[in-house]
Amino acid sequence: MDWLKSPNKRLSLFLWLVAIHSFLVGLGLIIQNPSIIEFFGYGRCDEHFFPAQGGVFHAVMAVGYVLAAANLERYNCLVVFSIFVKSAATVFLLLYYFLIERIWTIIVSGIGDGIMMIIMLFFWLSYSKSVQDKAQ
Repeated sequence: MDWLKSPNKRLSLFLWLVAIHSFLVGLGLIIQNPSIIEFFGYGRCDEHFFPAQGGVFHAVMAVGYVLAAANLERYNCLVVFSIFVKSAATVFLLLYYFLIERIWTIIVSGIGDGIMMIIMLFFWLSYSKSVQDKAQ
């Protein structure tokens, strides 16, 4: 359990997990199996472009998470960007749920993105402090 004590290994592992999650969500949006879409609370969607576009966005973000996870020092800016993306997703999803349409997966996704953002921020702050401590 060495990764629990190491801020860089902890952040890197978490970014890998977020990348896997994002890739799988993206893949689901690209495939758009109608029974799965309906299970998650959405009606029939005859237009496939916008869900597929969202899927490609998730896959591209997964690449960003992987780059950051693979080399935290070189791609530290991608960690900061990832925190921003998760924050924006959280705000968007929660506002959409409460103001537009109450679909259960929207609130679950909003809460999930918020939790990922908080963990990512905490791990990044811990990592940043360890880098500063080593520099002194």
